[in-house]
Amino acid sequence: MSHITFANPNLLYLLLIIVPVVIWYVLNHKRTHASIQVSTIKGFGKNHFTYKHILRHVVFGFRVIAIALIIVAIARPQSTLSWKDEESEGIDIVLALDISSSMLARDFSPDRMEAAKDLAIQFISGRRNDRIGLVVFSGESFTQCPLTTDHAVLINLFRDIKSGMIEDGTAIGMGLATSVSRLKDSDAKSKVIILLTDGVNNQGAIAPATAAELAQTFGIRVYTIGVGSEGTAPYPITTPFGTQIRNVPVEIDEETLQEIAEYTGGEYFRATNNDKLKQIYEQIDKLEKSKIEVKEFSQKDEEFLSFVLIAALLLLTDMVLRNTLLKQIP
Repeated sequence: MSHITFANPNLLYLLLIIVPVVIWYVLNHKRTHASIQVSTIKGFGKNHFTYKHILRHVVFGFRVIAIALIIVAIARPQSTLSWKDEESEGIDIVLALDISSSMLARDFSPDRMEAAKDLAIQFISGRRNDRIGLVVFSGESFTQCPLTTDHAVLINLFRDIKSGMIEDGTAIGMGLATSVSRLKDSDAKSKVIILLTDGVNNQGAIAPATAAELAQTFGIRVYTIGVGSEGTAPYPITTPFGTQIRNVPVEIDEETLQEIAEYTGGEYFRATNNDKLKQIYEQIDKLEKSKIEVKEFSQKDEEFLSFVLIAALLLLTDMVLRNTLLKQIP
């Protein structure tokens, strides 16, 4: 619902000048009326007050109201629906993405990394009311984007991700712990981490089990996704004769990923191709939702013109009356 605000609210203090103006008018009105003593008023008509007496006071009221309206107009009244706090259904989600060199394997199209990014972007685009953050990890981890509802910025940061940004390796525990740190202070009723990896924890100062305990302590559910085909996967290897594609064994620590998911009340998924990964994101998309506060705003509209027009009409009426019905003989 629209309401009135003022661009220059301090100018409304000028309305206080109306008080001394009214006092001056009352005192001056008394001084301009002489009095005489008479023995009797029988010779005077009973209705010695005419409409002109009343009209003079009405005209003064017009002037006072006109002054007040002009002051209000100068303060720039604006009607707006802006900065309306609304509750919207949503959850807080952190996407933890493995960006180790093994994510360049081509058992997904065009490879695991790009497939994971593309489907994550689709997932983000469908969660308009959610606050979503991004954590990347390989040999270590860092926050690429904190929780935000500005999904355009998040998607751009997602597109900039590439293997080799940080030390190679697979630090699942570190990636999970960093994600927990982004969610631990969240007030959302539902806090979720979606952790995607294609390897086995082999680096990092924090063990996956320890990070899972932290997540459970803060009421965070972790959904883990193991990415990779069964058996072997084609992987680009640089040789003196150029890049060659060779089949390498697929090693995913599914047991650890299952334990993390079960301990935190989440679920483990295995994605062996693009379609399966898409189905997993669609399944996660059906998670329960909680309420978050979202600020919405719209453009403000200037409303001073109506105040100016009314003030002008009152002053015009005042001028007409003073030069017609209330015109005094010099």
